[in-house]
Amino acid sequence: MNKAVAEFIGTFALVLVGCGAAVIGGMGSGATSVDALGIGAAFGLTIVAMAYGIGQISGCHINPAVTAGLLVSKRMKLDEAIRYWIAQVLGAVLAALVLFIVIKARAGGYDLTTEGFGANGYGDHSPSGFPLGAALLVEIVLTFFLVFTVLAATDRIANAAFAGIPIGLVLTLVHLVGIPVTNLSVNPARSIGPALFVGDWALAQLWLFIVAPLVGAVLASVVHSLLFTGAAPVEAEQSAVAAEPGDATSRAAARRSGERTTP
Repeated sequence: MNKAVAEFIGTFALVLVGCGAAVIGGMGSGATSVDALGIGAAFGLTIVAMAYGIGQISGCHINPAVTAGLLVSKRMKLDEAIRYWIAQVLGAVLAALVLFIVIKARAGGYDLTTEGFGANGYGDHSPSGFPLGAALLVEIVLTFFLVFTVLAATDRIANAAFAGIPIGLVLTLVHLVGIPVTNLSVNPARSIGPALFVGDWALAQLWLFIVAPLVGAVLASVVHSLLFTGAAPVEAEQSAVAAEPGDATSRAAARRSGERTTP
């Protein structure tokens, strides 16, 4: 249960900060404006912060695609993955609700359908008019890079204590490429939250932002397993994204025991 709650909190933070930067900051000008780099940094820095905040509890997936990649890589079981997915989607929806309440209070109001609310889209709803095929390819490829980085940065041969840093960096970088194409998803939960409030075209196009990231995650898992053939499964205490039940509690208990027995 603690893991699911951690994933809920982490995904809530990611969607509120990342989409909030796009929806609130993205409509400003001058000192109040946030460009693609700022939006990408908002997502990336939130990942870094949450990796150290909840990583020891749930592994800080906060993305159904990351959870899918770890599931295919046999780092977690299906029943646990399902709990993660539910928590992630609920966290994203609550974040979108908070953002909706805030943005609706803007002087002059806010039109969800025309202004987008940070929802992902292609064709007429792509920021630069990219068609379905380009959107599909970009989402698959950029999710591949994100999930591959997660798997590689938390492999037993990596210094996983610093895994949050490269993961946050790659999430920032893929946003620089993907924002002009689709507003960038690489995270089905991040797409579901805003789409539920926009409705209409956002729900009609939502399938792509669920399917493409999951395909990219599976491909990343396969390629990672080929490159890291023979590598043992990541131990939870070495990993920022593959925590096992009770690990945080066990480590804390061990530290307390050590303190009591130290002369």
